[in-house]
Amino acid sequence: MKTTVTFTTKGQVVIPVAFRKQYGIAEGTKASLEATPDGLVLRPITPEFIRGLRGALKHLPLLEALEEDRARERDR
Repeated sequence: MKTTVTFTTKGQVVIPVAFRKQYGIAEGTKASLEATPDGLVLRPITPEFIRGLRGALKHLPLLEALEEDRARERDR
């Protein structure tokens, strides 16, 4: 499903109710925002999202993962 939204002067957008229901977005839900070559990717951080991350770093040594995360934060 695609739709068009409008940014306010503060850079805010309203996510339509159908998307909020589909992705389990409630008041206070946080989201990650990523810049990609195709545009911005907004991912709600819901319990389902967190469950999907389990084991994602299993193959990486913990210290290496932490250093990569800190490097990404510095680049922002």
